[in-house]
Amino acid sequence: MEAVADTCGGKAGALGALHRAGLPVPDGFVVPFAAYLAAVRDLDLGRLDGEADDADEIDAVDAVDAVRQAIGARPIHAAVADALGRALGELGDPPVAVRSSAAGEDTGQASAAGQHESFLAVRGVGEVAAAVRACWASLFSSRAIAYRAASGRHDRRSGDLLMAVIVQRHVDAEASGVMFTPADRSDATRIEASWGLGPSIVEGRVTPDTYRVAGDGSVTRTVADKQSRLDRRGARLVVHDVPTATRNQPAIDDATAVRLAELGERAAAVLGGPQDVEWAIAGGRTWVLQARPVTAALPPPASPSGAPDTPAATFYGTPGSHGTVTGTARIVRGPVDFARVRSGDILVCPFTDPAWTPLLRIAAGVVTETGGVLSHAAIVAREHAIPAVLGLPNATSDLRDGTVVTIDGTTGTVTAKGD
Repeated sequence: MEAVADTCGGKAGALGALHRAGLPVPDGFVVPFAAYLAAVRDLDLGRLDGEADDADEIDAVDAVDAVRQAIGARPIHAAVADALGRALGELGDPPVAVRSSAAGEDTGQASAAGQHESFLAVRGVGEVAAAVRACWASLFSSRAIAYRAASGRHDRRSGDLLMAVIVQRHVDAEASGVMFTPADRSDATRIEASWGLGPSIVEGRVTPDTYRVAGDGSVTRTVADKQSRLDRRGARLVVHDVPTATRNQPAIDDATAVRLAELGERAAAVLGGPQDVEWAIAGGRTWVLQARPVTAALPPPASPSGAPDTPAATFYGTPGSHGTVTGTARIVRGPVDFARVRSGDILVCPFTDPAWTPLLRIAAGVVTETGGVLSHAAIVAREHAIPAVLGLPNATSDLRDGTVVTIDGTTGTVTAKGD
């Protein structure tokens, strides 16, 4: 993989640099910016990202529908399809992962974590071509538009609305996760791990095990109750329950955590700064699936909770994003509840996947029942300076809709007023 950021985006550029440095990156190739530009050459995409002075005037639904219809209505260019077929053939035509690599994605200023499409277990040139088109279209999805608006980025004038697509051999992970490398050796590497494929962690659908690996190699870990896992079954991704006997077993041992920290240190050295690294373990081998700069500082680990004098109306979760805020708890269990959220509300939900990003523009804080500090939602909350408390079991039932609550994203506490 010879990808560089100027022609293939930050995500692909980072993987290319790691591959050239000898780190374990799955084999693959990149569909560069040039292919995207050729595909959309006759479309007026500038208007779809909004030309109004106020970002709130952008009709995100119409924008994403227009782009998907425009790109989806035409077959992928024959030359691109031929190149895809040849490249897949060179890999042996295995199942692949198809991931976005936008020009403004995975930078030191904004991660765009989870804002564009990714697909796992894709096989065959036709399915890969469809996934490539979907990645292109996701540049104009409602959540990507909302993320750019909240980040103060209107990139059409700078020519930054470009999308490359990474195609890599799919890794059938037995365990996977995310790690944040430290800014200096006096800090610890933070690792989250769970069973199966990585979307369970990065989308916040499972509360993962957490590890802190200090510079001297000592490991501190907290093992979570990992109730579900995601795996590939042929061409499908399947979520199933983790056996009771395995739920509370560590997904990785301490020696593996140390090896991951060492791998993260190598990645940070190659890429020139602290990194947010997605990793997977399959057949005893560790792979780097993605690396991006760390864009916002992590809160400290949660302190022991449940002291005898703790007020009954105070609940403890995982610190996800710094800050304290008071607001009205708004229970949101899915998209059907989105319209109920008002500016200044505290979003209380089972989890927040990237599709919920537009809510983070108006919510004053976030509380989730599952998820870890390295999930996409937590990363975006930190970038937007929104306090977040994660992995608080039964939050949607313990906290009543309309109750005034105070959340402290630095300590991981949620306090209900007047209970």
